[in-house]
Amino acid sequence: MKFGKKTIVTSMAVSLALILGACGNDDAAEPAATEETDQAATETEETPETTETETTETEGPKQLAGGPLQDGTYTLEEKEISDKGWKATFSIAVTDGKITESNYNYVDADGKLKTDDEAYQKNMSDKTGVGPKDYIPALNDDLVAKQDAQQVEIVTGATHSSESFMNYAQQLIQAAQAGDTETIIIDAAAPLQDGEYSLEEKNIGATGWKTVFKMTVENGKITKSDFANFNAEGMNKLEDEAYQKNMSEKAGVGPKEYFPALNDQLVEKQSAAGVEVVTGATHSTHTFKLYAEQLINAAQKGDTTPIVVDNIVFEKQ
Repeated sequence: MKFGKKTIVTSMAVSLALILGACGNDDAAEPAATEETDQAATETEETPETTETETTETEGPKQLAGGPLQDGTYTLEEKEISDKGWKATFSIAVTDGKITESNYNYVDADGKLKTDDEAYQKNMSDKTGVGPKDYIPALNDDLVAKQDAQQVEIVTGATHSSESFMNYAQQLIQAAQAGDTETIIIDAAAPLQDGEYSLEEKNIGATGWKTVFKMTVENGKITKSDFANFNAEGMNKLEDEAYQKNMSEKAGVGPKEYFPALNDQLVEKQSAAGVEVVTGATHSTHTFKLYAEQLINAAQKGDTTPIVVDNIVFEKQ
């Protein structure tokens, strides 16, 4: 998922549905979808109308920007078992510059995988219609198919896990671009350390924008969130009146509404998981949450080094 980029056409299709309600824990039933025009809103939000062109199964879209992945195995794990009794573990294998394996799962204190927990599978399936045996392989397969964390689709009934997967997959891809095979440790239970944290995409996306995100932490709390898009000339999307008018007419919302809404929610909720989807701006919401999670992980470490995302950009199809 590049910010504003159209969904990649790949040879592997994974049947995943988007859930558009608020994020929740996978232990409980997900709320019903409230977005009535998800796909239309996503297209309207970021892409002008274009003529579809055929893409053969063997060719795929052409990569225009983004550093190549270095061959190797890249790993990430959460430091502590959560209060739910699990911690995430994740590894990807890169061969010939492509992600060939994705192994995301959860493990308990005894080393048991969540996908092997039959009781958990039954309980979650009864409540949400999906369990670890369903959504974990689906997420792993989708990453291999899409080769891009931001294009992985949310699994209905497993919103929180899907968003965590996307965040961690993005960090692993960034490590693979740098060839850094040191295990990434996520201290998800650690308090936020005061400081200014920032993230910026290196490349202008296929639709003409890139993300710049700044977050301020004071006294252990997020006090300011500044998520924005800029074009090659340095124009803030908030200042593009034509874009605002066009998107508002088609999706019922524009940058002047959804950017402040997302920023305000992060300060209010103090977590990316608590941020709710803005109707008509689904794609931007998920991008916001993915990058907010990464900034929060940095704040948990107190690492104020600016994060530069060498975002992968594919040719629009």
